[in-house]
Amino acid sequence: MCGICGTLHLNGSAPKLATTDRMLDKLAQRGPDHSGSFSDGPVALGHPRLAIIDLSEHSNQPMVDNSQGLAIVFNGTIYNYPELRKQLQEMGHEFSSLGDTETILKAYAAWGEQCVKHLHGMFAFAIWDMHNQTLFLARDRLGIKPLYFSRTGDRFHFASNTQALLTTGDIDTSIDPVGLHHQLTLHGVIPAPRTILKGISKLAPATTLTIRPDGREQKRIYWQPQARHPSAPWSEQAWCDAIKQSLQQAVGKRLVVADVPVGVLLSGGLDSSLLVALLADAGVRDILTFSIGFEDIGSERGSEFEYSDQVAARFNTHHHKIHIANDKVLDRLPEAVANMAEPMVGQDAVAFYLLAEQVSRQVKVVQSGQGADELFGGYFWYPLMMEERDGNEVDRFARHYFDRDHEEYLQTVTSAYHGEDYTRNTIEELLAMPGADSFMDRVLRMDVTTLIVDDPVKRVDNMTMAWGLEARVPFLDHELVELALQMPPELKLKEGGKYPLKKIARGLLPDAVIDRPKGYFPMPALKYLRGPFLEFMREILHSDACRNRRLFEPAYVEKLLASPEQHFTRIKGSKLWHLALLELWLQLNVDSV
Repeated sequence: MCGICGTLHLNGSAPKLATTDRMLDKLAQRGPDHSGSFSDGPVALGHPRLAIIDLSEHSNQPMVDNSQGLAIVFNGTIYNYPELRKQLQEMGHEFSSLGDTETILKAYAAWGEQCVKHLHGMFAFAIWDMHNQTLFLARDRLGIKPLYFSRTGDRFHFASNTQALLTTGDIDTSIDPVGLHHQLTLHGVIPAPRTILKGISKLAPATTLTIRPDGREQKRIYWQPQARHPSAPWSEQAWCDAIKQSLQQAVGKRLVVADVPVGVLLSGGLDSSLLVALLADAGVRDILTFSIGFEDIGSERGSEFEYSDQVAARFNTHHHKIHIANDKVLDRLPEAVANMAEPMVGQDAVAFYLLAEQVSRQVKVVQSGQGADELFGGYFWYPLMMEERDGNEVDRFARHYFDRDHEEYLQTVTSAYHGEDYTRNTIEELLAMPGADSFMDRVLRMDVTTLIVDDPVKRVDNMTMAWGLEARVPFLDHELVELALQMPPELKLKEGGKYPLKKIARGLLPDAVIDRPKGYFPMPALKYLRGPFLEFMREILHSDACRNRRLFEPAYVEKLLASPEQHFTRIKGSKLWHLALLELWLQLNVDSV
């Protein structure tokens, strides 16, 4: 787990090393254990390392294989690298390190661009082929690891976050109208390749990008999961047994492949609690668990300690409870936003940031429960969509998911950003993709392969890596995803959703944890904006920077400020926070460049 960056000059000139150094400075927190750079003609690569596998200097990066004429910078973890290493050795490849980075290099030497199909894990990497003068970039199947890039004239830059790219001075920082529409309609999700800025793109999950010496770009999609049900129906028990076995394997792989201790972020919900239970069931002892809680706001609870305490007690974990006062949250809020590669409105983003700070003092690696709700229908809006009968499929989805309809969007932003209903068009394209049996199959596949990538998955990566903490997400093991997508939605949504996980957990976890309402890492102060939090949002939206940007319609802003607790999205997010967060992110990350 690390950060990566690089520059390719398509006119043959050598990049300035100062540019790489500036990018490395903005990635330093992702890899505090070592920092290195490499240059060869028109390319320069940079890498800050978080040492997880093979802690020796032999696995430092950029890693160069002079015998093959290859250099790599890699962020992530390859869980099947021991098996791949053995296979490659049998093919005649020799290794000088014990980590997974070199395994990718040898895999590329053996299979070229098809190497990604052999990799099982989370990854974003770039390989420079010195002989052919080509740059090859790849991102993992579920987009767990980020990969941003920009191309301006004859200069191509890439990095693990947008902040690094912005230091190059080559970026068009004007707002992308399509990205803005997604930002304010899909609660901060802007599907690849777009971002909120015109000059920055991101590589889509399960995609590779090859750049030839003449500047030609070639993208390839190497994985497209199907959501088709087995021709011979499975019994309920068969499905649950298969899911449990696959999940156990996913959890086990993410525990074994590390040369450092691995903890669990324990929210008190079913997903993270089940990870603890499966680790204990596999014989793991002395499990490290971490929970965070905040102040209550009215009837809205600020912690889930009553549930996480039960799980910690059941499995006798080494449990760490962290309680954060609201004034501390407000003090640290700008700091968290400054570490977001893109503006993220999920209220638990700040919670993860503050939790990761404490956890990183104890361990370098944690397992987390992201992905379970999308795979197994755990959110309240899924049953509503399934029961909806009015309109076409986009209508059925939008009515229970979009933060604002297009008409309200046009009231939210100034006329310079008016245009088509871009979000509706994008969702229509995604739902129309072949290979899914029903409307809900299409929704759940879209969620886990596209929407989740730029909401909880990106959020967890950004907020944990801000403290040099690697988060592993077993529920997004691609083999588990392939299996779960074949399960009939009716079984997933049975008894309020996530039925297979509840059945697996019965007898392992306390019933109170299994039967409780869906929870999160809660932060009520960013949902019910009152007192100092409301004043903070008011100052942001009344600032000269915001007024001069002319992004939001003043009348709409004043309406939200007048009654912030009357304006929530369909999935219960604060519309005022959405606007304030975007403006604050622009001020901290774009205006300051």
